[in-house]
Amino acid sequence: MTENVKIKLGKTLWAIADQLRGSMNADDFRDYMLSFLFLRYLSNNYEEAARRELGTDWPLLDVDDRRSPLVVWYGQNANDIAMFEDVMRRKVHYVIKPEYL
Repeated sequence: MTENVKIKLGKTLWAIADQLRGSMNADDFRDYMLSFLFLRYLSNNYEEAARRELGTDWPLLDVDDRRSPLVVWYGQNANDIAMFEDVMRRKVHYVIKPEYL
């Protein structure tokens, strides 16, 4: 990616952020977005740890399937959810239900 493209991308992203922010104060918007970014970080971290923990039991979905693999695993393994969540609490110290990822 050239420097020119990076600058253009940066300007585009800022314009999108300004449009999303609307009339909201920039500081309030920053706090709002930081919360979402933190949740996204936790979700990615949790999903990656779950993938490592489940190993070959991790569901492989079709490319056009937009569900989280954990939603599928939870649906197929209702009897194992409590044990899985206990393991995840010990390993990553928190659990995020699949519908909130």
